[in-house]
Parts: sequence; C-alpha cells; structure tokens
Amino acid sequence: MNTITTVVLLVISNIFMNFAWYGHLKKMEYPVWQAILVSWGIAFFEYVLMVPANRIGFQTLSIFQLKILQEIITISVFVLIAVLYFKEAMKWNYIVAFAFIIGAVFFVFYDFKA
Repeated sequence: MNTITTVVLLVISNIFMNFAWYGHLKKMEYPVWQAILVSWGIAFFEYVLMVPANRIGFQTLSIFQLKILQEIITISVFVLIAVLYFKEAMKWNYIVAFAFIIGAVFFVFYDFKA
C-alpha cells in the first residue's frame, strides 16, 4: 500500500512539476519574471505532494529505489505532456533512451544474489 500511495503522489506531483518547468513555454509573450512567479506557485503544489510521497515511500523502499522510481515517473509524465500538450513528435532515439531508463528501474529493484 505504501508503494502504491507513493507512486500515485509522485505521478500527481510530477504533473505539477512538468507544468512548472515547461508550461510557461506555451506563453512566451509573458515576461520571464511572471513565468518564474507562476512556476514557483505551481511548484509549491509539487512539493506538497512530493515530500509526503518520499516520506511514505522511504518506509518500504531504499533511497536508491525511491530515486529511480521518481525518475521513471518523471520521464513518463514528461513524455505524455511533451506529446499530448506540446505536440512534440516521439522519435525512435527517444524511445531507445526511455528503454534504457526502464532498464535502470529493473536493475535497482531486482535483488541479485552473489
């Protein structure tokens, strides 16, 4: 249950994060200072979800597992926002890079016995 809660909170947190980091790119007519203030406001909600997610996740996951999980969620959410919101094309080399990140998740969570 802790891991599921962690994943759900991290997914929602990353939606906020991606819009804080990249959402302003759709509104280039706004001055940078306004983009920064709006991004900070959005990032507040990211942290409201991310901090509890990490605290909950750390009860059952190692910090390495938690970080790799965070990264795969971050890139997954980013890909969806880039393709659906920004209408960016998904290229083959992006897919290969994504596959390597998934490989990292496997190696972090698989317990190799020496």
